[in-house]
Amino acid sequence: MYKDRVFAEKLTTITPFRFNEKVARVFDDMLVRSVPLYGEVLKQQARIAMQFYQNGTRIFDLGCSHGNFGVLLLDCFGETAFKMTGVDSSWPMIQRFKKRLCVHDSQGCIELACACMEDIVIANASVVVINLTLQFLDSDKRDTLIQSAFDGLCQGGILLLTEKTVHPDPQLNALEQEYYHQFKRENGYTDLEISQKRDALERVLVPETVAEHEHRIQKAGFDCFNVWLKWFNFTSMIAVK
Repeated sequence: MYKDRVFAEKLTTITPFRFNEKVARVFDDMLVRSVPLYGEVLKQQARIAMQFYQNGTRIFDLGCSHGNFGVLLLDCFGETAFKMTGVDSSWPMIQRFKKRLCVHDSQGCIELACACMEDIVIANASVVVINLTLQFLDSDKRDTLIQSAFDGLCQGGILLLTEKTVHPDPQLNALEQEYYHQFKRENGYTDLEISQKRDALERVLVPETVAEHEHRIQKAGFDCFNVWLKWFNFTSMIAVK
């Protein structure tokens, strides 16, 4: 695993964050050191997806990056065949996912598409997964994507969503940010790295409150909604059609 040093040196100009080759190369290290409970979230999501998967339907992983969820899903299903479409707009991420599938996906269960997730037609789905990617879309596109997910899901299908969130109360929001930055420091990031990455993500990653996510999901038509895991400003949610 290559160590994330994307923001380790002082930058004269901080450009907006992009999932380019430089980021893709160190993405596993970045995830482990930047996303609390990342491994636990994906492990449980894979188990939930297997439970709700309906034969003859498809799983959609929107913003699949280099395939951590997909590989876990293959492990969960074992010899049982299923169909999944992984979508990501970053070609370097898709390339890495393809290489992993050569090793892990002997049955050809997973198909990949290098595209913007909001342009994908979701149909005949029993599971839609969106991990830490809705937050990169404009607000109107978020509404449209969640509605498309609902429309494309079979009855009894599920949406699994994990996002960086904000608390509506300024004091509690500041507390969540403080503990998150401490988490990153404990994982070896310097204050310079934390600051420069925050600046690179400004206006690129725009988080919302849990209530805003719930409202959007219920407005789309989902019957029930639940937060099944929360670590300060990281929230994992499930909604059932």
